[in-house]
Amino acid sequence: MTRQRIILDCDPGRDDALAIAMALASPDELDVLGVTTVAGNVPLDLTQRNARLICELCGHPEVKVFAGAESPLKLAGVTAEHVHGGSGLEGMEVRQPAMPLQDRNAIDFIVETLETSADDEITLVATGPLTNLALAFAGRPEILPKIRRIVLMGGACREGGNVTPSAEFNIHVDPDAAHAVFACRRPLVVINIDVTNRVLATPAHADRLLNAGARPARELSRLLKPAGGARVEEFGPSGVALHDPCTIAWLLKPGLFETKLVNVSIETKGDLTLGATVVDFRGITGRQPNALWACEAASAEIIELLIDRIARL
Repeated sequence: MTRQRIILDCDPGRDDALAIAMALASPDELDVLGVTTVAGNVPLDLTQRNARLICELCGHPEVKVFAGAESPLKLAGVTAEHVHGGSGLEGMEVRQPAMPLQDRNAIDFIVETLETSADDEITLVATGPLTNLALAFAGRPEILPKIRRIVLMGGACREGGNVTPSAEFNIHVDPDAAHAVFACRRPLVVINIDVTNRVLATPAHADRLLNAGARPARELSRLLKPAGGARVEEFGPSGVALHDPCTIAWLLKPGLFETKLVNVSIETKGDLTLGATVVDFRGITGRQPNALWACEAASAEIIELLIDRIARL
């Protein structure tokens, strides 16, 4: 199998941390060229620290981490400490990592990596607000043919959002950036909370990971247990939705997901619908399809894949 060359753009975040670890634990399939961070679940100074901490914990201090956008393109920033804790990694012991933050800005790294790559070579994996990608595309649109695909966690449709009744967090935080990315005319795979809300880890899964491997697995097993801001009314008192690792699961085993090619538009102005992903399942608008939208996911198999990979670290 040819290794997929990826840039992981994220806002760690408990589930982003698991996605980073899962990617680093899959070197036969994934070549992680760098990790870029954006403000989202917590502010930028914490997302870049958390990304370095996870890379270091996983035994990969050679992976370069870059800090990007501190705020959305036009709107005021929104964070989610109530979900991820003040550190962004509630449940884990957080320290200042030894591995350095790279001097280059994340947007510059994305642009320069794509510039020096062949057409259709690089996969961008985005598990946070899409600000970094939008800025890279706006500054250098000629890099777009270099993108093989964009696999992102974001969006909601059939069951509503998780930050407003109509919008999922990553899209809601920077809908203008999402609009730009969805209009970029490169292949998009959208792993949305319609499916990720059903990929639920339990305490039994956490215990299995705790006992399955060395220190990385033991530490990361804590992220499979609910944080203080867990949505008990939706996931139960012990369920943890594994949103962001689903992007890595799709890269490793896309057959675990059912998808539909659809047109997805982003609402950027609605008072009640800001950040909504408007999914045209029936072709009513006549707009060209621009994304593979995840409709179903093999939840048990995805969790097994995550545990298996992280246990290898």
